Amino acid sequence: MAFVHTRLLIEKMGAGETAEIRLKGGEPLENVPASVTELGHEVLIIEPDTEGSDAGIYRILIRKI
Repeated sequence: MAFVHTRLLIEKMGAGETAEIRLKGGEPLENVPASVTELGHEVLIIEPDTEGSDAGIYRILIRKI
């Protein structure tokens, strides 16, 4: 389900725009970046979200191509 939300976000973006998403580790963290890349877009950053209080959340920055 996480990728569905990400894909809808990407569809609303213009070429060259970036978006930051947050995902829980595990399957979403494996699948969403891979799917974004398969669609031809860039994954710029994948890093733990140190600003939030929830452990296991990752910050991902993507750019629409």
